[in-house]
This record gives sequence, C-alpha cells and structure tokens, in this order.
Amino acid sequence: MRAVLQRVSSASVVVDGTVVGAIDSPGLLVYLGVTHDDGADEVEWMARKIRDLRLLDDERSVADVGAPVLVVSQFTLYGDARKGRRPTWVAAAPGSVSEPLYDAVCAALAAAGTRVERGVFGAHMEVSSVNDGPFTVVLETP
Repeated sequence: MRAVLQRVSSASVVVDGTVVGAIDSPGLLVYLGVTHDDGADEVEWMARKIRDLRLLDDERSVADVGAPVLVVSQFTLYGDARKGRRPTWVAAAPGSVSEPLYDAVCAALAAAGTRVERGVFGAHMEVSSVNDGPFTVVLETP
C-alpha cells in the first residue's frame, strides 16, 4: 500500500459538479494506492501512520489535534513509467481488491476518532487543495 500525504489548509473533491468530500481546516489530503498483495496488516499500518505521523504544525499529528483527513483513491500511485512512453499499471490492484481496502483504511481512521472525508472510488474526480507548506510525504507499507 502506498500513500501520498499532503499537509493542507483546505481540500475538496468534486464528482460530476458535486462536492463529495471536503475539509476546510488544517489537515491531510491523502492519495491512497493499493497493490495486489495488500491486506488487513497493511490497512492497520497505513491508518495508524496517517493518524499518528507528526506532520502538522509544532510536530503534531492528526490524532494530537483532531485534524480532518480527506482520502482519495489513486491507483496511479502504482504506475511504472521506467520503460517506453506509456506507463503500465500492472502493480495496481484491481477495483475488486483495492476498493474494500480503501474503505477499510477510511473505516480504521474513523474508528480511531478521525474525521474522514472521502472521494468516490473509481470516479473521475476533481481534487482541489491549498497546500500548507508545501509539505508532502510518501508512505509505503513495509
């Protein structure tokens, strides 16, 4: 499982002209990608890292300050463009595998008390954000 975390002061996701998820206070915008061999262990690790990593002001975490998280599914995090001119997506898990794991990460964050906003899995999304920094971190499960 791979994630890109951006520290933001606000962020939103629009699908077909409708805002489906938004945060309007400092928090994290998380792009989440799933690969074929991810499972429950990766879900728990990733949710814990997103919640507890000290990325916000004064070296605080989402858990420390009750900051919101906007999670967007992003299979392209597993794109490979090392050869040729067209990326391959073979490392990205298909929707039947990745959607339940995406849902599980969101659920694990919410169960731990985090306010979670979401994109729409598999939809064409317009993502807007105001980066706080800029500050971006890439996470990959062990």
